[in-house]
Amino acid sequence: MSSFLYFILPALGGYTLTSLYLLKNPHILHKRKRSAFYCTHISHRGGCGERIESTMEAFTNAVEQGTQMLEMDCHLTRDGYVIVSHDENLLRQTGHDVTTSSLNLQDLPLYKEKLEVTFYTGRYTNGPDRKFALLEDVFRKFPKLPVSVEIKENNKQLMEKVSNLVRCYNREEITVWASVDSTIMMECRRTNASMPYSFSVNRGLLLLFLFYSGLLPFVPLGESLLQFYLPRIFNRTYIPEEGILRNKLVIYLLEKVTMRKSLFKHLAARGIQVHLFVCNEDEDIKAAFEVGATGVMSDYPALLSSYLCRNGSQD
Repeated sequence: MSSFLYFILPALGGYTLTSLYLLKNPHILHKRKRSAFYCTHISHRGGCGERIESTMEAFTNAVEQGTQMLEMDCHLTRDGYVIVSHDENLLRQTGHDVTTSSLNLQDLPLYKEKLEVTFYTGRYTNGPDRKFALLEDVFRKFPKLPVSVEIKENNKQLMEKVSNLVRCYNREEITVWASVDSTIMMECRRTNASMPYSFSVNRGLLLLFLFYSGLLPFVPLGESLLQFYLPRIFNRTYIPEEGILRNKLVIYLLEKVTMRKSLFKHLAARGIQVHLFVCNEDEDIKAAFEVGATGVMSDYPALLSSYLCRNGSQD
């Protein structure tokens, strides 16, 4: 036993020291990713705290307030149009219990006159524009603005339509595939491998395993973005539907495990942007940057711009 420890302890010590050194100096093993964009200010659902979510009015307002990236979700209508909508079922957004895929574009109902902001419970937004936006209209109006497109359903036709629009408007370097589902993400990448992509949930869990096991500095990563919740917003500005996420101990552990500045600094050094969401108060924006986020996603683009103006560049 003593001879075994004689060999194993130095080996473990050497591995740990090497891993820690490479964690702080990832350029030794990995070439820094070159990205066509770097975003500090990201507008969640187009800045849905100031205008009705995912409408052209919301996107226009966010850009006017200085946003550097629009975050959105897309679905396909029955007649094949890619619309910007968070939900496939439109009950929450319109009051009509119908699905996007069951309707033609011209038959889509309008958004409610007053819509609750999902990540700021008890706050509502309204505006004259209540029409669902077309992804093509977003690309046409904001040709140079980076966009994160989340795909929520394993719909090959939807992915192909999004990819074709991205190619048509020459946006492959500034349009990001996003999905929490790794199977969907793999299909997105097969559809268009030229677009940057973000971590899925499974890949995020693998990332944490690699970090805590010390293997992360040795493993190549294909993703360009990590987009993750800022846990401190749970049960304060955001009340999750899942019962387990309403447990204070669960959120405490989630924050301790995921909000690791050394992890975020390592990713940033490798050219992988870290966006934390959804930060709708100054104290949350500050907490996100302090823990190492390279960018913050907010429902309130004017609030985020004001914070950045008052506190200087967060690069």
